[in-house]
Amino acid sequence: MLQEMTYTISRTIIRIYTRLMLRLDVIWKASLPSGPMLIVANHPSCSDPIYLASIFPHPVKILITDKPFQIPMIGAILRRLGQVPVPSGKGRSAFESARRLLEEGYSVALFPEGCVSPQEGGFHPLRTGAARLALLTGVPVVPIGIYLDRERNHAIASTVAGKRTMRYWCLRGTYSITVGPAVNYEGNVEHRPNVATVSNRILQQITQLSLESEQRAKESKQFSIDEQRQAVFVNSPKVKSNIIRVS
Repeated sequence: MLQEMTYTISRTIIRIYTRLMLRLDVIWKASLPSGPMLIVANHPSCSDPIYLASIFPHPVKILITDKPFQIPMIGAILRRLGQVPVPSGKGRSAFESARRLLEEGYSVALFPEGCVSPQEGGFHPLRTGAARLALLTGVPVVPIGIYLDRERNHAIASTVAGKRTMRYWCLRGTYSITVGPAVNYEGNVEHRPNVATVSNRILQQITQLSLESEQRAKESKQFSIDEQRQAVFVNSPKVKSNIIRVS
């Protein structure tokens, strides 16, 4: 009960911040499936886990590197949102944590690149964890494409575990999200070509959705910040997840 209340308060604070500081534009291309789901997105800034947590109608467990949790204020926010720290070099442990959460009925979000996308644009090669989770658990996969103006990212230096690092945060300006239809994948998780096929499909979906977000953001530049479209949700009919079988 206390955890749920803390989550609700934290999410409300984030929504107030995004309303005041961002040109947040969210498009839902289909209704979310019922039950647990695996949410996958690109990762253009360190702010992504915080903003993504605020757009869903139910709590989502987001797996991210444990380094931000060591930053006092940021770490407190992430914990209140129920996000899951992933220690560096503990990929197998993170995979098992995500699998267990999905099997317990939680929705899980992760960034398949494994780190923040290159600041000059594009994506890092996707890791296979998302594809393997999709095949192993059978939960629907909800792809998300995020676009922001990387030139407006704020470079903030922080010292974590005695090491000074530079991280890029989106604190204001355009932040455009496109949430795609859910897809179910079926196939043998032990067959590497199956995993590669699913991973490639996830990358294609995220790439296409991020391009749609970018196009929308650039078209909206004609409006001033005071005329922002805050959290626009497109009504869409109830749809079943697409099912893709790989063999």
